[in-house]
Amino acid sequence: MTVALTRALLAVVAGAFSVSGQAPSKGFEHFYNLEYDACVAEFERVIREKPTEPQGYNHLAQGLLYREMFKAGALESEMVTGANPFLRRGRLEPPADVEKQFLDAIGKAMSLAQSAITNNPRDVGATYALAVAHGLRGNWNFLVRKAYMDSLRDLTASRKLATKAVEMDPKLIDARIILGLHDYVLGSLPGYIKMLGFLAGFRGDREAGVRTIKEVAAKGTMNTTDAKVLLGVIYRRERRSKEAIPLLDDLIQRYPRNYLFRMELAQMWADEGDKAKSLAAIDTVDQLRRNGVTGYGALSPEKIAFARGNVLFWYDDFDRAIENLKSATTGTDKLDLHTASMAWLRLGQTYDLRRDRASAQSAYRRVLQLNDSSDMAKEAKRYLNSAYKRQPAG
Repeated sequence: MTVALTRALLAVVAGAFSVSGQAPSKGFEHFYNLEYDACVAEFERVIREKPTEPQGYNHLAQGLLYREMFKAGALESEMVTGANPFLRRGRLEPPADVEKQFLDAIGKAMSLAQSAITNNPRDVGATYALAVAHGLRGNWNFLVRKAYMDSLRDLTASRKLATKAVEMDPKLIDARIILGLHDYVLGSLPGYIKMLGFLAGFRGDREAGVRTIKEVAAKGTMNTTDAKVLLGVIYRRERRSKEAIPLLDDLIQRYPRNYLFRMELAQMWADEGDKAKSLAAIDTVDQLRRNGVTGYGALSPEKIAFARGNVLFWYDDFDRAIENLKSATTGTDKLDLHTASMAWLRLGQTYDLRRDRASAQSAYRRVLQLNDSSDMAKEAKRYLNSAYKRQPAG
């Protein structure tokens, strides 16, 4: 999921699907509307009703993982660089009981799926469920443990199992999302990581991966939403924002309580060079929040101020950018650590562009106070010694 949903694309994002061919559950309605507590509770209920079906445990694991990502601000993208490398995302630190619950769910899914495959090697549903379990564990290994080799092994296992499922049932379009994402990721990773892909027998192909994910978005039955979200992430990363806008418009209509889709739309319009539409999208989020619309009422004004200030920063509207970024940074206790750090960093950069060096350095020091080991802290340390300068476009 997720709009932004995960720039940590090294691991295969498991889709919201049911390998038994059932319609998407109420749990995923909560999932795509960012209602993760309700989502997890619903998947736990389903497991109690159907304790022998592996997909229920996969769904629970997915809900637990994304709840942690959401809490950490890892489902949101930011205008930092055009490259937005896969390996920048900081480590998630879930509570020990959540980690145990996740790993127990994955272990149960794998055990049930493997048992079904042992009884019937051509059990397509079980093969697909096992592919998904490996993909989810790969996500966990990457995002939580930062165990890149383990993540790659899970990624490779997921790819092999998904390939086998598609070979057994060529009509299983939804399983192709794993193949497409695998191709795109391996085709995009740095050379030293790609070599591991070569050793595993897969070279990767970015464009082929995009075509496959498009096919799932157009023809799938269970993974269409995930495919659209992933395309949005990919288009954002590759500065193909014009192609992402209609996808986001569709997602906003389908999941109106998910404010991240509207926030991402604002960034896409900004990338397209339309300042007015970008700010209008943020204003819409702000108005929905003020009106207490479900899904928006708990959104902090500081989060919106950061989003607005970020857009204004990129359009050289420095006075208004500083005004909004200062509003965001006055309430950092109401922001996740990632957004709070980014707000202070962006404020410092804006002051540097206004040639207010003392204020800029003060802002950079606040980044270090929040988390001196983050990627943003590394940038802040650099700008403490050498003022930030806008890089020329292209």
